Amino acid sequence: MENKQIRWHARTAKLGAVLALAVALTACGSSSNGVSKEAASQGGNAKGSSDAEGKIVEFKYPNNPGFDLVYLADQLGYFEGTTTKPKYVGKVAAPQIIPLIGTGDIDFGSRMVPLVISAIASGADIKVVSAGGKTLQEAPHMKYFVRDDQSIQEPKDLEGKTIGFNSFGACAEFVSKKWFKEQGVDISKINFLVVPDDKQEQTLEQGGIDLAIIHAPFSGKAEYNDKLLKLWSDYDLDRGLGGMAPYSVNGKFAREHPEAVKDFVTAIAKTANWVNDNPEEAKEIIAKRLGVDVKYVDRFAYIDDLIVTEDPIQYYIDILENYDKIPKGKVTVKDVYTNEFNPFATEPTAQADHNEGGRDSAS
Repeated sequence: MENKQIRWHARTAKLGAVLALAVALTACGSSSNGVSKEAASQGGNAKGSSDAEGKIVEFKYPNNPGFDLVYLADQLGYFEGTTTKPKYVGKVAAPQIIPLIGTGDIDFGSRMVPLVISAIASGADIKVVSAGGKTLQEAPHMKYFVRDDQSIQEPKDLEGKTIGFNSFGACAEFVSKKWFKEQGVDISKINFLVVPDDKQEQTLEQGGIDLAIIHAPFSGKAEYNDKLLKLWSDYDLDRGLGGMAPYSVNGKFAREHPEAVKDFVTAIAKTANWVNDNPEEAKEIIAKRLGVDVKYVDRFAYIDDLIVTEDPIQYYIDILENYDKIPKGKVTVKDVYTNEFNPFATEPTAQADHNEGGRDSAS
């Protein structure tokens, strides 16, 4: 972490090229997007050189503010006694996480499925290895806020206005545009502006944007702001089908350290189940980490055992193809994910709706 800035400047040229690649989404030559089937066939027991020598494998991970299973797993001690542990590399801007996983500058990261699909379509060596959040009515993935001046009351009112969201190419863009169009909105008349989640409340209040799409945990504080009004959540839009924020791994890292990947997935899956069973305790840990009053921290819910399901992946493949962001047939569901490192998965491919079958304590 001490050398973060030195390494960051040294890699600027490379990262710029990768970012351009991820945005372009053109049909370039295919490369290995998958995690080694040989490693999978050994049940996650095959080890790379560091593992074989009995050393702990450190995985590079962003040290971003937010509600994150890696930080909670670390705090709860779920990496203790395993073959791996996190090495935090400093704050990484949300739009850069998937490109940096592709280059191996970070080993794991959590971002929305369409970003992973787009990266794979561009040839990135990356794979989803665990599911993420589960959207519930009382625990949505993101919320939609306007100023409480009655100027915006329904979707049509957004024409001619500016909407803030945390990045292009992810859930806030595609889930929203899909729903706005279904409500008869001409989205070409809307200006979309990238604003980090932790800056959106202030930007909205000051008039820099007219609607803010804010992800938890920062959406919790905005809901206490009496100058703002919450209009919707993603649960209202699609019952959370587009809300899963899975964890992805760099392919080279996974091939060299399959045991570490298995231990990573196991640790965060145990943590996800703990959060579902202990939502208030989890909020307290995150509130302390963020330095905010716990009442401002939105509740999180996670897919049981973090087993990846196919419906939300196909949902975004269809959207990206319909928006001509990726060529039709370029990426299939099986290209995007694997459950082979998840010890809780009984089937390598899970197809049930990811919002069904949740723990009673999380609903």
